[in-house]
Amino acid sequence: MKYFGTDGFRGEANKSLNVYHAFKIGRYLGDYFSAKKNGNGKILIGKDTRRSSYMFESALAAGITSSGSNAHLLHVTPTPSVSYITKTEDFDCGVMITASHNPFTDNGIKLINSEGEKMGDDFLKDLEEYIDGDIEDIDLAVDENIGRTVDFIGGRNRYIAYLIQTVTKSFEGFRVGLDCANGASFTIAKPVYDALGADTFVINTSPNGFNINKDAGSTHIEVLQKFVVDNKLDLGFAFDGDADRCIAVDNKGNVIDGDGIIYLSAKHMKKEGALKSNTVVTTVMSNIGLYKALDELGISYVKTPVGDKYVHAKMDEEGFELGGEQSGHIIYKKFANTGDGILTSLKIMEAIIEDKSDLNTLVRDLKIYPQELVNVKVKDKDKVLNNKKVLSTIKSLEKELLDSGRILVRPSGTEPLIRVMAEAETIDKAKEVCKKIVGSIKEENLSI
Repeated sequence: MKYFGTDGFRGEANKSLNVYHAFKIGRYLGDYFSAKKNGNGKILIGKDTRRSSYMFESALAAGITSSGSNAHLLHVTPTPSVSYITKTEDFDCGVMITASHNPFTDNGIKLINSEGEKMGDDFLKDLEEYIDGDIEDIDLAVDENIGRTVDFIGGRNRYIAYLIQTVTKSFEGFRVGLDCANGASFTIAKPVYDALGADTFVINTSPNGFNINKDAGSTHIEVLQKFVVDNKLDLGFAFDGDADRCIAVDNKGNVIDGDGIIYLSAKHMKKEGALKSNTVVTTVMSNIGLYKALDELGISYVKTPVGDKYVHAKMDEEGFELGGEQSGHIIYKKFANTGDGILTSLKIMEAIIEDKSDLNTLVRDLKIYPQELVNVKVKDKDKVLNNKKVLSTIKSLEKELLDSGRILVRPSGTEPLIRVMAEAETIDKAKEVCKKIVGSIKEENLSI
């Protein structure tokens, strides 16, 4: 794919992703679904709080309506809400404008099909051909065939109601901190927790178009750690800019990332009889400590490439109930077709209450191995991955680690980078392993 990666069309606003791209995407979607629905195409648009998101929203809506379909605006809202509303309100597709955890200068366009899932590759390939002008242009709608833009902010309230309905326990008596990253969850997360009875304390809920993810949210977890400890809270949850990921913090300020959340969720779901497949889906980036802990619980696991898109596809294909990424994208298949940060936090709260426990206790048997990750800029990714000296170095180090660590060397999907990751019983050992692999790449004159 030229434009659409594992998480949509992503780039710096009005540079690699510009307003003309957005307009053409809208034109294509509007024409495609107008033809499919005899002039009644119905497309949902949500956005995060970046300054450029408003520009892209207008361009998409103009493209959609000029091609004969209707654009329904959810305005600022989390990505999972677009997925939920698209599926439950009978939309032809959904569009989310966001660059997730990236800084405000970036943006992105995610496409969601009528089932609330990420759009398939065949559709995206045809769309890319249109963007590049490789297929015949689309006629403008005229007269009564021109579409209209509809304010659909009420859809957000339906999503809030749905989140509340997924919980069977009261949160009364819990002091909970929420870091909304000055992003899409800033009007959603607190009302949900308040309705469930928690004493809710929020930070980073004043977006100005430029501060999304800036020293805030799941990628700057130190902010929530301090907030929880300073205010003597029971626990806290940090979301990213579009609220499709969640990282947790216990009352002592310890961080529980996606691997920890998968572990405690799998253990709890198995106990409750909700993990019927007795299997969880992870990506190749999950920590070896998670796999060892799952082995102790007698829970199986499968691994996919990096990207919640692949996690969901495997869950859908095999009927698995739980999957996710180390970064905090967690999918509870019974409740959603995509990662949902707020939903994830609610499921953690339920596990704590039903087990009459606390967050620290739920993950105490999980030992996370120290991890080192180094990015190497290279001339040719394939040459690195097929180089005999590099492969020999990796194989030798794997024998040295045995079952006390792990090595993963993979190409970046979007940049001229090789990502070298090592896990070991100590951080010094992990760093040593990475240094040797990077050294072999440089010795073979493969790096830039």
